[in-house]
Amino acid sequence: MSPPYDTNTTADELVKDYASLIKGKVILTTGVSPGSLGAAFVEYIAKAQPSLIILAGRDSNKTEKTASAITSSNPNVKTRLLKVDLASLQSVRDAAAEVNSWSDVPVIDVLVNSAGIMAVDYALTVDGFERQFASNHLGHFLLTNLIIDKILASKTPRIVSVTSSGHRFSPFRFADYNFDGGKTYHPWKGYGQSKTANMLMALSFAKKLGKRGLLAFSVHPGGILGTGLANHLDLSKLAEQFGVIDRELGNEEGFGLERDLKGVKSVERGTATYIYAALNPSVNAFTYLSPPAHNGTFTLDSHVADPLTDSVRPWATSSAEAEKLWRLSEQLVGQKFSY
Repeated sequence: MSPPYDTNTTADELVKDYASLIKGKVILTTGVSPGSLGAAFVEYIAKAQPSLIILAGRDSNKTEKTASAITSSNPNVKTRLLKVDLASLQSVRDAAAEVNSWSDVPVIDVLVNSAGIMAVDYALTVDGFERQFASNHLGHFLLTNLIIDKILASKTPRIVSVTSSGHRFSPFRFADYNFDGGKTYHPWKGYGQSKTANMLMALSFAKKLGKRGLLAFSVHPGGILGTGLANHLDLSKLAEQFGVIDRELGNEEGFGLERDLKGVKSVERGTATYIYAALNPSVNAFTYLSPPAHNGTFTLDSHVADPLTDSVRPWATSSAEAEKLWRLSEQLVGQKFSY
């Protein structure tokens, strides 16, 4: 059994507890620019000597800086860079082809889909998709499926999708995922849709490949300031903006219960849940759920979220919604993945 980790658990505590599980692992992480949570995650786990850390990002100069930070502190840990722009399906295909060509890396033990953008202005990607949906979900969906054979080759295959409590801002908008050319767009609703998609993707991988030993989880690291993700935002207006959407949707957070942003965490505490989801050897189930929740669950504060007490919306935990999104995602990337 795992210790009772909580919101105050730190990344260093989990690295210490999971050192034997981290040692020798091959871990691929997207979104590892310096100052990001993805970079913090790989720098923490490097202390426990994984055999290889693959750093995937759009800007090679930034990923190189993170690689240098790892090797300067842990010279025996190998790193490898992977260039990928998750907003471009062709870039994702090229990156996956490169990974699959690495004959010296037959196995990827853990994939952490950490890259993301948040509450940006409306724009379409080169492929014609709203860019939060494309960058946060669709690119990761394609990349994960294209390299799945190397993940399944692991004795302990695991996929982690970084989501957010912001999934409460929107269910997945199946009939209007591109927000009618921007006419129905709101930056936080676009973010919410993409974070709901991250949770549904974890559910789908768990359902489709759990029988082959794959574990898949989604992670809410908490509200982390100072990582660069929110540099373009006016933080003084967040509570008001969140309150408007929450009240519109009837979310309890819009009625004074969480309006003070009390969930803000340090990077060390936020990154702990990454490590928990990526390496925890015994993720406990809630036995009152039928069937008991385990694989595919949403994690926060270094534990599995309880749908009765934690901030989890039913639209992000629905097997039917997950399958519907899987089929739509296949259609949009132009490729079926049958397991």
